[in-house]
Amino acid sequence: MVFKMKGIVKRFGGLTALDHVDFEVAAGEVMALVGDNGAGKSTLIKTMSGAHLPDEGTIEMEGRKVNFRSPQDAWSNGIATIYQELALAGKMNVVDNVFLGREIRKPLLGIPFLDTSAMRKRTHELLRQLDVHIPNIDSWVESMSGGQRQGVAIARALNMDARLIIMDEPTAALAVAEVRKVLDFIVRLRASGKSVVLISHNIQDVFEVSDRISVMRHGRCIAVRETKKTTPQEIIGLITGAHEVPAAA
Repeated sequence: MVFKMKGIVKRFGGLTALDHVDFEVAAGEVMALVGDNGAGKSTLIKTMSGAHLPDEGTIEMEGRKVNFRSPQDAWSNGIATIYQELALAGKMNVVDNVFLGREIRKPLLGIPFLDTSAMRKRTHELLRQLDVHIPNIDSWVESMSGGQRQGVAIARALNMDARLIIMDEPTAALAVAEVRKVLDFIVRLRASGKSVVLISHNIQDVFEVSDRISVMRHGRCIAVRETKKTTPQEIIGLITGAHEVPAAA
């Protein structure tokens, strides 16, 4: 497994947000994470990405036990999180966003200068790999469509060589054509050997691109299903509680 959590507990005062959660993602797999509001999905991905420290349990990345003290720790271990808000710098261009904090520099007379040529070349390569069509990479990101901004955010994750990419509601509030493009991005990531955690309320999107589905309810991961061996009706039933499962499932 690329990523594995075992027995994760997260408490906020008297509230147990995560109750001994087990969660794992295989190499080259799209694992969907679904659940109703308040099920614990956001807390889980924040724990995965280093924003929250677990109170109990263990986390492994590619077989190594890891302790994320910050999002930077998660990044350095190959985990990139793309939140719904994207966290892109709107008044910066595509190249600046892709290389934000990871700029390429070359020495000139002993002084390091930005290697803009190398960064532009790498940006074009990443966008071509994802099939992201941006007419002008010098345009400000805030002027781009939602699908294009998702493409830029994914390109940034690929640039830092993320092996696990967490995508939080990537198709929310997008037009139909933009949704299609983002789902294509996810398929391309899987084809390139990357692992993806897809958090989504859109069951149709989940069934279109995921390999497995983890269902959360009341702070627990109550079921994991292979996408090809389940149905939207079963998953919705698990989310709502219409289909109950044993605590050990």
